Amino acid sequence: MLCWQPDVFSRHQRKFQVLYAVSDLVLIFVSFLLAYEARSRLPLENVFGITPPVRVLLLAFAAAANILLSNALQIYQQVELLSPLRIVTRTFRHVALTMLGLIVLDFGLRLDLSRPFFFLFGLNQWLLLAAGRLLSRRYAGSWRRRFNLPMHVMVAGTGSTAVEVAKALEDAAPYGIRLQGFFSLNGEPPAVAPATLSGQYPVHSIHRLRDFLEHQVLDEIIFAVDSGDLQPLQDIFMECDEEGIRTRIAVNQFPHVNSEMYLETLGNIPLLTFSATPSNELHLLAKRALDVLLAATGLVVAAPVLLIAVLLVRLTSAGPLIFRQERCGLNGRRFTLYKFRSMVENAEELRPGLEHLNEKSTVFKIRNDPRLTPAGRFLRKFSIDELPQLWNVLRGDMSIVGPRPPIASEVENYARWQRRRLRMRPGLTCLWALEGRDRLDFDTMMRKDLQYIDSWSLALDLRIILLTIPLVLTGKGAH
Repeated sequence: MLCWQPDVFSRHQRKFQVLYAVSDLVLIFVSFLLAYEARSRLPLENVFGITPPVRVLLLAFAAAANILLSNALQIYQQVELLSPLRIVTRTFRHVALTMLGLIVLDFGLRLDLSRPFFFLFGLNQWLLLAAGRLLSRRYAGSWRRRFNLPMHVMVAGTGSTAVEVAKALEDAAPYGIRLQGFFSLNGEPPAVAPATLSGQYPVHSIHRLRDFLEHQVLDEIIFAVDSGDLQPLQDIFMECDEEGIRTRIAVNQFPHVNSEMYLETLGNIPLLTFSATPSNELHLLAKRALDVLLAATGLVVAAPVLLIAVLLVRLTSAGPLIFRQERCGLNGRRFTLYKFRSMVENAEELRPGLEHLNEKSTVFKIRNDPRLTPAGRFLRKFSIDELPQLWNVLRGDMSIVGPRPPIASEVENYARWQRRRLRMRPGLTCLWALEGRDRLDFDTMMRKDLQYIDSWSLALDLRIILLTIPLVLTGKGAH
């Protein structure tokens, strides 16, 4: 798919996505009022009431979480494309995650809110939001045709890239895009484009652009040409600029595999940006906010477990309570990682004599490491030794979800394709932890980390967190 296509579509969809979000806000507010009124009328023993500041907090959290998750699940972008069942199930998923977040908020701030109210609020949101989206799905096409003016587009070029662009423009017809034909760059053009498309389109000479504009409506031109052909077209670009015609350049001739392309500016200088990692600043900010919330809540909730771990380490072996080790973080930044000490005090000095027992390539891992203390085996089995890393998350060194942070000596032995895993903030848990934890080989772990980076979303983070909890509680896959 060509890099400009989502932008072409989104510019026409954006106003409808805003309308969908505004509609959701209204429906969430109505859901809250209905739940509040219904709970007030229930003949239960406890007197029900929520103070105005708490109401605002709950509504703001529910609204922000629902909209962010809806965007992450691409519901707003795909309302017309999703089946009714997918709309209902995706709506249920993000409402359930929102309500889980509200329960954590209630527990963390000790609001002591009514459980029936939570149930009614979540049920109302699911029913009203799903109904609203099903209604939007049914009538969105007619609304778009009514409010979108058709946009007339020409393609400059007649090669394979131009044909690919033309096919994408034909696919965009429901969004109001109208392919008008082609511009030939050299010589007299043929009567019709030399390509098999849904229709036959005329071909005009790009050097007769002014004559063409006297007889045709034209909104923009997409230049699908080789990079070497752009320099001779400077006068054409200036002519388009003077005429007010929007111009685009298909840049799929640049080699890339994992990167997304987008245009930024440095002062007045346009920059074509290639990014092989998530770059949506709003989504990354939401990820960071979720990290802080969960890490702070986790430290409070796990305080009794932390105290037990402190006593176990202190009373069962000599040495420091906390093990500190330099690790590589985001883009190779060094930071100090904290863990409860699970090995004997001189564990690093004993490592050279155990290298022959290593079970993995690149990383050092022994199934029954003789350096582990009895208490350390227990702490590792249930990942209790990792709890101090919640402080690393609060500091910004780590995230709740992300590739596990490596030590520098491991990174030095990475293959080039493996180094991309450093391009995302390391985490407490990760995708491969769900599929075997320590049982997986090193290359599989690397590929799972890259799969996480390529498919990252807030919804994926929440899924990994929820699925990690039972694995940690049962100690499955750890050694």
